[in-house]
Amino acid sequence: MDELNEQREQRIKKLAHLRTAGVAPYGARFEVKDRAGALIAGHGDKSKELLEQERVSATFAGRVVALRRFGKAGFAVLQDGADRLQVYLKKDLLTDQAYAVVEQLDLGDWLGVTGILFRTKTNELTVEVRELAFLSKALRPLPEKWHGLTDVETRYRQRYVDLIANPDVHAIFATRSRIIAGIRAFLIERGFLEVETPMMHPIPGGAAAKPFVTHHNALGVDLYLRIAPELYLKRLIVGGFPRVFEINRNFRNEGISTIHNPEFTMLEFYIAYADYQDLIRLTEELIGSLALQVLGKTVIEYQGKEVNLTPPWRRWSYHQAIMEVNGLDASDLRDKDKAVAAAKRLRVPVDPAWPLFNIVNEMFEETVEPNLQQPTFITDYPIAISPLARRKDADPALTDRFELYIAGREIANAFSELNDPLDQRERFEGQAAQRAAGDEEAHLVDEDFLRALEYGMPPTAGEGIGIDRLIMLFTNQASIRDVVLFPQLRPEK
Repeated sequence: MDELNEQREQRIKKLAHLRTAGVAPYGARFEVKDRAGALIAGHGDKSKELLEQERVSATFAGRVVALRRFGKAGFAVLQDGADRLQVYLKKDLLTDQAYAVVEQLDLGDWLGVTGILFRTKTNELTVEVRELAFLSKALRPLPEKWHGLTDVETRYRQRYVDLIANPDVHAIFATRSRIIAGIRAFLIERGFLEVETPMMHPIPGGAAAKPFVTHHNALGVDLYLRIAPELYLKRLIVGGFPRVFEINRNFRNEGISTIHNPEFTMLEFYIAYADYQDLIRLTEELIGSLALQVLGKTVIEYQGKEVNLTPPWRRWSYHQAIMEVNGLDASDLRDKDKAVAAAKRLRVPVDPAWPLFNIVNEMFEETVEPNLQQPTFITDYPIAISPLARRKDADPALTDRFELYIAGREIANAFSELNDPLDQRERFEGQAAQRAAGDEEAHLVDEDFLRALEYGMPPTAGEGIGIDRLIMLFTNQASIRDVVLFPQLRPEK
C-alpha cells in the first residue's frame, strides 16, 4: 500500500473512532461569531495582562494546519480564510467527548471553537478553548511540503490545496474581487446600465477569434460559445440604452500561454454620442482610480519594473510607432516587397504570401508591443485589421481606434463604432472572403446585426478591457493562470 493510501486508511479508522465516541465527523451548523483576522486586528497588540483583565471571548472556525500534542494538552493552528490563529486544547477544560475529538485530530480537519483570548509563554495570541465542535474530517492528507506549496501543476490543478497552502493566493483572489466590484461601481456611478447578453451565439462575432462549437439538440442547430458580446451590446444602443456594460466570460478556441486562457473575463462598455477620444480619458480615469482604491498608489512594480499609472498616458499612432522603433519610413509600410524586406532585416518571421496588412501587423507585434512598458494608447489602426471601427474622416484607410498597452501587453481595445450599415456589410463580406480563403478567425456576415444597424445607431464609442490581464498587473503576476481560480489544463494522465 502506498503512503497516501496508508494515511487515508488511518484517517478512516479515526473517523470510525469519532463515530463510536458519539461525534458526528461531518458536523451540522456552527455559528461563527468572530473571524480570525478580526480577532488578530482587534487584539493582536494587547498585552498579556490586558487580555487577562478583559477576558475576551472568541468563537470562530477553521482548518487545522498545525498540530502539537503533549500529555493532556496541545496546540493547534486554525486557518480561517487567509488568516491563522492558534488555539490551546487542554483536557481539563473540555468535556470527555470534546477531548476525544482532540485525540483523533489530523492536519486538514475542520474545527469550531469557543474560548478566551490569552498570550502563551512565547507571547503568541491564542484562544484557550472551552467548547469544541468537530465540523469535518479530512480523509486525504495535505501534500508533502504543502507549506508554501510551489509545484505549479499541483497549484493549478488542485487550487483548493493551493489556497490552503498559500495565503498570498487568497490575497490575489480577494484583490480580484475588489477590482471587479470597483469597476462595476465606477461605471454605475457614471450612468451605465449593467446588462447580460447571450453566451451561445448563432454567429460568432465581435472579435477575430476561432470559436468553440456546440450543438442544440431541440433546435437542431450548431451554436458558438461567445467570443465577444460586442454585437449584442451595440444592438442595445440601437434599442435606446445610451450607456451599457457587461462583465462577461468569453471563450476562444486558441492557444494557451501566460497571457491566454481559453475562457477569460472581459469588461465591455458602450457610450452613445461619444468617440474613442472620450474613451481614452475614461480609461485613464478608471484604471488610475482603481489603482488608488485597491493598491493605494498609482506607481506600482510589475515583474521588477516600475509602471506609472498616473494620467495622462502616452498617445502614439500605429504606423509612427513601427517606424520610430525600427528606423523605417512610410514606404516600408505601404509597399509589400519593401515590407517583406524590412521584416527580414528585423528578423520578424513573415510569409511573403501574406497580405500587406498582416506583414505590417506582425512587425508591430514583434518589435513594438513588447517595449510598451508604460501605459500607451496606440491609435489610428488600419481599416484592414479593424472591421468594426469607424473610418477616420481625415484618412479613410485608418480608423478611430486605440489599443492600450501596459507592461508589454494589450490591456484594452476601443474604437468609435462603425454605424454605417452599408460600409459594415462591405467589410463583413471582405471578412467572409478571408474566411473562405482559410482564415478561421475572420468574421462571418451577421445579417441580424446589419438589420439592427439599418434601424439606425447613433455615434457610439465602445471598449473592451481584459480583466484577467488587468488583475495580473495589479497583483504582479506573470501568468494568467495565477489570477484565474481554475485555469484550463491538459487532462490528468
